[in-house]
Amino acid sequence: MSSVKEVGVILGGPQGSGLETSMNVLARALASRGYWLIADREYYSNITGRHSYIHMLVSSDKQPRSLRYPVEVIAAMDAETIFTHFLDISERGVLLYDTYVSSKTLSEVASMEEHVKSRIEKNIQRLGLEPDVKSILKHLSEDKHISAIGIDYSKVLKNLSEKYNINARFLSRYLSGLIVSAVALILGIEDESVKEAFQQYFKEKTIIAEQNFAIYEMLRKQLEEYIGLVKLDPPAPRHSKIMVASGNDVVAMGKIVAGVRYQSYYPITPAADESFLLEKHSDILSKYKQPIGSLIVLQTEDEISAITSAIGASLTGVRSSTSTSGPGFDLMIEGISWAGMNETPVVITYYQRGGPSTGQPTRGAQSDLFNAVFAGHGEFSRIVLSSGDHIEAFYDTIMSFNLAEKFQVPVIHLLDKFLANSLATMDIPSLKDVLVERGYISKGGTGYKRFSLNSLISPRAPLGSEETVMWYTGDEHDEYGHICEDPEIRVKMYSKRIEKDKIILESIPLDYKFTLYGGSDFEYLLLGWGSVKGVALDAVDKLREKGLKVSYLNIKLLWPFPTLEFRDIVKSIPEDRLIAVEHSYGVNIASLIRQTTGININKKISKYTGRPITLSELLISLDKIISKETNRVVFTYGE
Repeated sequence: MSSVKEVGVILGGPQGSGLETSMNVLARALASRGYWLIADREYYSNITGRHSYIHMLVSSDKQPRSLRYPVEVIAAMDAETIFTHFLDISERGVLLYDTYVSSKTLSEVASMEEHVKSRIEKNIQRLGLEPDVKSILKHLSEDKHISAIGIDYSKVLKNLSEKYNINARFLSRYLSGLIVSAVALILGIEDESVKEAFQQYFKEKTIIAEQNFAIYEMLRKQLEEYIGLVKLDPPAPRHSKIMVASGNDVVAMGKIVAGVRYQSYYPITPAADESFLLEKHSDILSKYKQPIGSLIVLQTEDEISAITSAIGASLTGVRSSTSTSGPGFDLMIEGISWAGMNETPVVITYYQRGGPSTGQPTRGAQSDLFNAVFAGHGEFSRIVLSSGDHIEAFYDTIMSFNLAEKFQVPVIHLLDKFLANSLATMDIPSLKDVLVERGYISKGGTGYKRFSLNSLISPRAPLGSEETVMWYTGDEHDEYGHICEDPEIRVKMYSKRIEKDKIILESIPLDYKFTLYGGSDFEYLLLGWGSVKGVALDAVDKLREKGLKVSYLNIKLLWPFPTLEFRDIVKSIPEDRLIAVEHSYGVNIASLIRQTTGININKKISKYTGRPITLSELLISLDKIISKETNRVVFTYGE
């Protein structure tokens, strides 16, 4: 049996059935064997019932940066997963399913939206099939040569119940372990790796780990002839340790390393998981396991309280932050404007999701660019920094605090749901080059001028400094902080706050403004920001293999926009060879570039379904644009 370098996997089932657990355990089993992976979690915004799935790509030799269709393995917990994803499976792939659903019809799937059901029914009719699982299984087996492997889920769980005397009401909790076990066997993952993965994930519940591995052992006997049916190449030798983490996890780790001591939040998807992790690690320990500090994580009554309490913590001199998404950020705007007026360093971690309004709470987007850059009344300096992958998110988090305190401005660290909720293997970030810069801390004292006009960067003394009196107000003020409406003072203070942009641009290193991938000899330049980075880099590699000189410009500093450096990068090619890609309708980065540089980008690639851009979609779009078939492509693939 030949092996492959990479395998695409979909795990599907109803929301609340443990798919996130399946993703985490399977990822640990694969990573412990030396494999690399990325996994996106797509789910509805209800608690239980609606269709959810994990879309994963596993590689033996390198870290995957994007997802693709079709996939080689689908593991279905229910009939809805089969109906939803049967077109996503590749020739000679593997479908794992519950024999109980073999007789199910499309009309019996009550949890499916009628619009989705109608679309799927049209696809079924187009293939000349009946709208039932039996007909689909026959089509996959005969026409696509799929190995459709039926497992009697209820029988396996009943055997588990008898062995461990588990109440039947709780057996559904073990579906996640059943799915992990079946996929691990098909991929030929060693027993010990699966066992260790269960033990790691359920390390505080050893009996649960034991019970889940018992499911694996039962399935191993049933699926003996299918073990390693989709065989991965042996993993390439690894010379360093890796970890498995979500984007939320990585940002939380970055905050701890950066020295944050106060984090506020109001629970909102997809930001909340970051604060949940910080709550678990509120005691900061040294490498010798000695306490060296503490972290206060406060769940506030709303986002207004979240931003204002973070500002209050900052005024005392500690590093502080809050995390939110679009609707929450909207409520924070008055507080952020206050921070701008009072030169208060605070970090807002902003995870975008589909909008407007409540929009798509559990789906991804990049449509909040203008909100992050321009929201607020009046004008004041701010920094908006974006991250394109997990490792960037770690270092960018630390940089966000450094910049906030160095320039005494609010920093908005802009991410999105795709990065927040995706799980990835990654090298453990090196702390060797991590630098924590606190900025100018004043001792204050008698006659202290908090907003001194002697420099663009004011002397910052914490509240409570000895013999120091200071005033803070939302109104315009003089150097001491006293309310003042004198026109000359207004001009000086207003100008001072905004003119920080100049020194911000001068001080931030070029690699925190842009990163160019693919080479400087480009004939076409794809550009974007945030989580499109991974799929863009994969597309550039594919096109360069074909001889097309395409590069990707990853824009990291979104505000203040580095106009001069951008013009210098693109000066060698005409505007009609610039292509912008973004998860939004307007591809707003093109508008921001036009506003700040005068360069007009007419070629645009867009996806705003809330699902991630896949490699095949981007390659098809680039081909259409480069061949001058069209100037704009919108794609919609993915459930």
